[in-house]
Amino acid sequence: MAHSNISSWLLIVQLFFLLLTQTYAKIPAIIVFGDSSVDPGNNNHIETIARSNFMPYGRDFAGGRATGRFSNGRITTDFISEAAGLKQTVPAYLDPAYNMSDFAVGVSFASAGTGYDNATADVLGVIPLWKEVEYYKEYQKKLRAYLGETKANEVLSEALYATSLGTNDFLENYYTMPQRRSQYTVDQYQTFLVGIAKNFITNLYNLGARKISLGGLPPMGCMPLERTRNVGNGNECMESYNVVAVNFNGKLSGLVEELNKELPGIQVVLSNPYDPMLQMIKKPSSYGFEVASMACCATGLFEMGYTCDRYNLFTCQDANKYIFWDAFHPTEKTDRIIADHVVKTALSKFLA
Repeated sequence: MAHSNISSWLLIVQLFFLLLTQTYAKIPAIIVFGDSSVDPGNNNHIETIARSNFMPYGRDFAGGRATGRFSNGRITTDFISEAAGLKQTVPAYLDPAYNMSDFAVGVSFASAGTGYDNATADVLGVIPLWKEVEYYKEYQKKLRAYLGETKANEVLSEALYATSLGTNDFLENYYTMPQRRSQYTVDQYQTFLVGIAKNFITNLYNLGARKISLGGLPPMGCMPLERTRNVGNGNECMESYNVVAVNFNGKLSGLVEELNKELPGIQVVLSNPYDPMLQMIKKPSSYGFEVASMACCATGLFEMGYTCDRYNLFTCQDANKYIFWDAFHPTEKTDRIIADHVVKTALSKFLA
């Protein structure tokens, strides 16, 4: 009788683990493309000033390590990976500390400072989007060598592809450098970028991707850096930039519909951070924040990267009270809230 009970118990345990495996089998890996919002440290390994591999960046990361994430801790794709039952962090492809056993379940090709437009990557000498795709092709070859052709192809087709791009195209390029403004109105430039986004997603599809999250723009006019510049309007949010973000997200939404109709078997969703982020900024106390207009690091008005350094006496003590970590990037707490939102909305069909 006892033997029968033990056998039954073992069978239940085996079934539980089988169900657990099946729950997460839909997403065997997360593969990331984008900019500083999802770069876990690729820029540490290229010649650029767009870096954050020094304190106080990473002070709330496990072990207090400055990994190259533009945050005090983890970023959105780390939380999405965790929500999918994968690892708690997504490693940078160019980081020699990791190998294919790590990359087989999660990898990021993202580069801080980049955008859809190659001209955006040129501003700070970072990895352009086409090069991120080249790294992905290289990764595919390594994955096939590591897992074997059949298993690798299964992982590549079932993986979640997360992309986050566009903010730099406007703030670092269009509104800062003269070239694109002389060629395009802001609406024309949005259409130009959406065309690049379409080619990019189609390229990923042709390489085997099927489950794709296209990241939308945040309310970029409310970043502390843009508020600081908006002196004439009492350092309020730069509404014209927010309007651009809303319009661009609308165009991306149209692109998602178009791609889902045109490409057989593809599932593209728009992961839009705009509304949850704006709600946090408008009602910070509802989310446990105290400061929405300034960042934690340094004076909180304009510093990021090398100007946000460990010796600045103005840096806040508790980043959890702030929506923004530096003048351009959210805190870990903000990223966790945004990740939770997109996991429950746009990504639920992939992770449920």
